[in-house]
Amino acid sequence: MARLTEVWRSDSVDRVAETTRPATTKVNCWEFKKCGRQPGGHKEKELGTCPVTVQGDLDGAHEGKNGGRACWVIAGSLCGGKIQGTYAQKLSNCWRCEFMNLVKKEEGPTEVGFSATRLGLERVLEKKRSGNKTADPVNSDH
Repeated sequence: MARLTEVWRSDSVDRVAETTRPATTKVNCWEFKKCGRQPGGHKEKELGTCPVTVQGDLDGAHEGKNGGRACWVIAGSLCGGKIQGTYAQKLSNCWRCEFMNLVKKEEGPTEVGFSATRLGLERVLEKKRSGNKTADPVNSDH
């Protein structure tokens, strides 16, 4: 694992966050969609901070930062120019999303697999954090 320093810049604020993640990090939804709602992003003041960008309990899900590679399980994300509702309300749109399908394609062949549910993601993260390297695949929920 490499120690990465991430810097977000805005007109008035520079924010730095340090995290321990693999040096070959995968793209998060706000980077892919370029929505600008991450802390310090160009749309944060106008639209608010996206809850995905600060959802710390999902940090590491599908190797993303916070909820960045699990945005479909987090209410309040911005998709298609609209703030989305609950998981149940937004999931049908998410299945058609380029980003979710990219994550599904990238994670499908991994040992852990892809998870479309928060429960599946939380189980995998719990096993990873407890040191259990043989997490059960969660492919059954997609």
